[in-house]
Amino acid sequence: MTTADQTDNVVGDRVLVAVQAVNVSRLSTHVVPLVPGTLVVVAGAGPKDSNGAGKSSFIASITALLGDEQWRFASGAKAVSELLFNAELAAGAGGKQWASASHGYIVGVFGATGRLDPMTVWLRINQEAPHLEIRWTPGVHVASGDSEAERVARADERWAVLPRSAGKRDVVARDLTRVLYGGRVRCVSFLSTSVRTKVATNLLSQPLNEIAPERVFEAIAALTGLDSELDQEREARRDEYAKRVGAARAAEHLREFEAESGALLDTFDRRDRARVRLADALRCWRGRLARRLADAAGRDERLAEEGERFQAAAETAAEAVAAVKAEVAQLKDDTLDRALAEARGSLTSLQARAARLDADRAVAENSADELRGAIPALEEVRRFADGRDVPGAEREVAAARSRLDAALKALGVADREVEDAAAALDDAEGGPAAGQLRALAEAGVHASGLLDALDVAEQARGAVQARGWPQEHAVVVDAADLAAASAALAGLPGSVLVSAAGVSVTGAFDAVPTGREARVKAAEQRLHRARDAQEEAAVGVRAAEEQLAEAGRRLEGARAAVRLGELETRLAERRQRLAELTRALTEITPKVAEAERRVGSLDFRARTRDMSIERLDGRRARCEGERAQAVAGAARVAAEREALALPTLISEWGDSAGSAKEWLEALGDERTLTAEEWWRAAERHFDHALRDTFPGEDDEMPEELAFLLSERTGRTSREQATFSAVCSVLAAYLRAQEEYERHQRRQIEAQLVTRRRDLAVAETGAEDAAQSTAVHRATLTAAIKARLTRVAEEFDRLDLAYGGYGATLDFPVPPAPADPEQRWSWKVVPKWRRGEGQGFVPYNRRANTALMDEKAVKLVCSAAIASSGGGHLCLVLDELGRNLGKEHRREAVALFRRIGETYGITVIGALQDDMEPYAIDACGQYVKLRRSSDAMPYNEPPVIIGHDVHAERVRTLAAFIDRRGAAAEPEPELRRGAAQEPEPEPDDE
Repeated sequence: MTTADQTDNVVGDRVLVAVQAVNVSRLSTHVVPLVPGTLVVVAGAGPKDSNGAGKSSFIASITALLGDEQWRFASGAKAVSELLFNAELAAGAGGKQWASASHGYIVGVFGATGRLDPMTVWLRINQEAPHLEIRWTPGVHVASGDSEAERVARADERWAVLPRSAGKRDVVARDLTRVLYGGRVRCVSFLSTSVRTKVATNLLSQPLNEIAPERVFEAIAALTGLDSELDQEREARRDEYAKRVGAARAAEHLREFEAESGALLDTFDRRDRARVRLADALRCWRGRLARRLADAAGRDERLAEEGERFQAAAETAAEAVAAVKAEVAQLKDDTLDRALAEARGSLTSLQARAARLDADRAVAENSADELRGAIPALEEVRRFADGRDVPGAEREVAAARSRLDAALKALGVADREVEDAAAALDDAEGGPAAGQLRALAEAGVHASGLLDALDVAEQARGAVQARGWPQEHAVVVDAADLAAASAALAGLPGSVLVSAAGVSVTGAFDAVPTGREARVKAAEQRLHRARDAQEEAAVGVRAAEEQLAEAGRRLEGARAAVRLGELETRLAERRQRLAELTRALTEITPKVAEAERRVGSLDFRARTRDMSIERLDGRRARCEGERAQAVAGAARVAAEREALALPTLISEWGDSAGSAKEWLEALGDERTLTAEEWWRAAERHFDHALRDTFPGEDDEMPEELAFLLSERTGRTSREQATFSAVCSVLAAYLRAQEEYERHQRRQIEAQLVTRRRDLAVAETGAEDAAQSTAVHRATLTAAIKARLTRVAEEFDRLDLAYGGYGATLDFPVPPAPADPEQRWSWKVVPKWRRGEGQGFVPYNRRANTALMDEKAVKLVCSAAIASSGGGHLCLVLDELGRNLGKEHRREAVALFRRIGETYGITVIGALQDDMEPYAIDACGQYVKLRRSSDAMPYNEPPVIIGHDVHAERVRTLAAFIDRRGAAAEPEPELRRGAAQEPEPEPDDE
């Protein structure tokens, strides 16, 4: 086995009898034997329910081992690497303790029917490319060991000693199907696991009549291998479209080139015209130079004579200006200005002094008025003093305040006595035990007076009192409150407590109390005496308050007398100051008037002098204006002569002014043209030449020419100054382009011939691709129809064999899509008879759930049988029977088993919890994956049960693998159905 050709179909007719996963998800590394040709159900028991046990990963690894094309092996099967153990996705603490697997293994043991010729195939899964490597060896070679860790380590050792399958290298994903199975389909599947790059439509995931005809075809195509052929048809359409696009692009390029070449030829013709236009522009420019030089020479002669006249006028005006300046200098002596300034300064000083004196006088008058206004009020208050001074009045106030304090104290004592007398009266009127009842109420003890509680005649009450019995202070309390009542009356000696427990006396009486009327009368007399004393104390307080108020008024009058003396002293001072300010104002007023008169006189003299100077300045200004006009006229003439630029014009012309005149005279009708007309003609010819050379705004022109054109825009003077340079640069550019244009004309002719030939070749290729696509589509149509016809035949055969009346498929041929990226979508409509001799009814008609489930199972099996090509096939289904009705789940699963055993198809289906009770007793083999906690890195050993006739096959396979393996390992918990005591099935529980 050294070349790929020698290793095609190495598995041959062997079938998968055992599988082992290493570092694949959380699957246990135990070897799981599989019974071929029957229904194998895979159940799970995760930490909470069946989820998390790895059912989908287990059946997905089987599809990868058997070469299911939905893994995209031709593209490297990168999605297979998603099956590796990922610590980040592990739940619980394990995700922090374990590391993700960088590689893993899927090991399959294949056995031949009827003979002992096993072969072991190893698939190594890598996170990095290549994502899949394949090795195989005769015999049974699995990873064995006493623990999961030992088996993982032993797997690497086993891989290292296995021979490379393709000489110096390993077979990779793209060659798996061809090398292992000779290109035959060995597995079809419906997987819903998230690691698959493409999830085919599952005909069992929902009611069949809810699936669109397009999705029915997609499911059958996935099962029968039509996906790749449809992809090839789409690739053919893409190739046809690409070639048609290429032909259209070649035609478009030819049209564009013809348009571009036509534009280039037009450009070349325009540039030829531009050369002629540029020569005309240079000739008109020459005429402009001649006209300007001739006109400038005549103008210069006239300006020279005018300049001499302006010079003479300027000299006369300058002499008159000098005479006026001398007279103005005599008048502008500064003696008068200095005297006027001194007089104005003296006047300002006197006026400021007078203003200050007047303001001070006003302030003094206001202050005196305020003092005079305060005197009457103080004199009125002073009368209350009655001749007393301040210290004497203060002593009287202190004595009155002392008398008031004593009266207030006496009033307070009288008030207290009134309150006590009133309280004593209340006690006397309230009864002998009023004090005791009040004390008990404050302590929260409920009580009542003894005499109030007894109905005793007045004569008896008197007799009791005569005997000295202290019943007047007796109160009745509850026996439970006796202790609390005794404590509350501790401060009232002689109190008597009467209860059911007996009589209790607090302290003792000093004497027998008197009668109630005498005590009430004594309390009333005491209250009257206290109120009389209170009234007398209140009268004393009012008298003391009046004496204190009178002493206060006398003290205020004494103090007002002192303030009145102070005010009179201050008023005398203000009157003296006012007299002084009045005298000062009287003295300064004549001085201010004299200063004002002197300033007015000097100011008049200064204005008269200024008027004379102003008159002389006007005369001088007129003379200077005349001189300036003359000078300006001379300057203007000089400037005009200079502006004529005769030397420059002569230099531009290249000869004398006389030769320019002679050149003009030699012309015909053009001799009368002005310089401006010559210029407009030259500019017009130049614009035509420039537009012919660069017709578009975005045309690329030489940098020097673009710069000159940008500089000359905006003003005519700039345009004329740069005209020669622009024409020179444009002429140089046209001369340089002349040879290039001749070469371009030859290149365009050659390019036209080549592009027309390329267009013919592209159109021929597009026609060939269209014919090839049509042939391929016709072939594919025939293949699809044949494959669907075979599926329809198997569908009819299965339906008749398992209780139906016949079934078929309706699949009209759809037109090919115009979009090359769109998949060619077919529609498949399953139909069946509902009774003998009846017509076919479409699947989307109303029907019972059992019928729909049965037809869906038969259709899936029909597609699997049709895709097997006569060889052994494995049908892998995720979430088996998830959509099947509860009443018919057991029958549908049993149908899978019967069809698989009849046609030799191994049906492997993963179960959800609710499906397990129905499938466990209807399958041929039962595999349960277990993991009780997320803290476990791997599953527990799986439970494997062989049912009915398959029990012995399970036992034989397990023993065969154990015996032929390289080393012993703990065997999974195998339960042999009827052969050994099986665990109770869910239905039995």
